[in-house]
Amino acid sequence: MELHHEFTVPVPADEAWRALLDIERVAPCLPGAVVEGYDGKTVTGSVKVKVGPVTVAYRGTAVFEEQDASAHRMVLLASGRETRGQGTARATVTATLTERDGATAVSVRTDLTVTGRPAQFGRGVLAEVGDRLVGRFATCLAERLTERPQDRDEDDEAPQPLDLLRTAGVPVAKRAAAFIAVLLALVVLLRRRRSGPGRR
Repeated sequence: MELHHEFTVPVPADEAWRALLDIERVAPCLPGAVVEGYDGKTVTGSVKVKVGPVTVAYRGTAVFEEQDASAHRMVLLASGRETRGQGTARATVTATLTERDGATAVSVRTDLTVTGRPAQFGRGVLAEVGDRLVGRFATCLAERLTERPQDRDEDDEAPQPLDLLRTAGVPVAKRAAAFIAVLLALVVLLRRRRSGPGRR
């Protein structure tokens, strides 16, 4: 599926460009993400996604295939696999920065392929979640770009999983209810099998 988002940050394009390539700086703006390594081209890390009572963890890499500083255009190829399951996620992310009156408009096009449990939501739900996440990311990035060094919070807090239902809001939660009911039913069935027939 292809998703498109756009947001604006209140700094010139050159500054926004440097900030977006400062992975350790922007990673806290991505809910559930943990950066484990970055060599200037390849990012390794993990992300946790919470769907109701179930948390899905992915581990993978993201490689910068293109970093055109003069055109302010970058292409990122990301792939990950569930740490406990067969689900996968792959994405090609193309970001273009355009300076407008001292601020920068960031256009992001994502070609996304997801298998496994989160894929059950379908394009509409994932697009809505994406819209909200990009909005949160843009707000967080803008705050980090305009804050003074002495204002930064140095506390190291464990990142919380990305809660899809809380992020997407009530309408999406209702549409996801059937999926969660199936997951809960599977959990109950597994517990019954483990306890054995006739046991209480």
